[in-house]
Amino acid sequence: MKRKRASLPSPFSSSTCQQKYDVFLSFRGEDTRNTFMDHLYDALQRTGIITFRDDEGLERGESIASELFKAIEESQFAIIILSKNYVSSKWCLDELAKIIKCRKEMGLTVFPIFYNVDPSDVRKQTGTFEQAFIDHQKCFEDNIKRVETWRATLREVANISGWHLQNR
Repeated sequence: MKRKRASLPSPFSSSTCQQKYDVFLSFRGEDTRNTFMDHLYDALQRTGIITFRDDEGLERGESIASELFKAIEESQFAIIILSKNYVSSKWCLDELAKIIKCRKEMGLTVFPIFYNVDPSDVRKQTGTFEQAFIDHQKCFEDNIKRVETWRATLREVANISGWHLQNR
């Protein structure tokens, strides 16, 4: 059954880019999958907003990274749920870098949600964010440029107006 797309304002012209999803959700599963993210996903679906989340939108047998990046490119909006363990995942950070690249190059609209984290910890990369980057620097000492890209991307996202949710 083909679902009707929600009527959302689009930053894209119909002639330049074909959008498959209204929203791409970026999140750290262990922090939010069975709590906030599931509620958000269900609410978006109920209102007819076509939403990509990694556990339902990935084609079996396809490369995870390429499928995720393709889904980001085919979305009008990205909602990034920044939680305390978000930056401990290189997958989340690579996804975040792709989202910001699409924001700059394709006009993807980005909405950050600071879920049980202080936006200043994200911006300044303190607290759990600091430790995660210390660990990444050890793991990627031959590719520090990748870690620096992640840091810059995270600072950029933290400077986008979003929502700060504590214990909700």
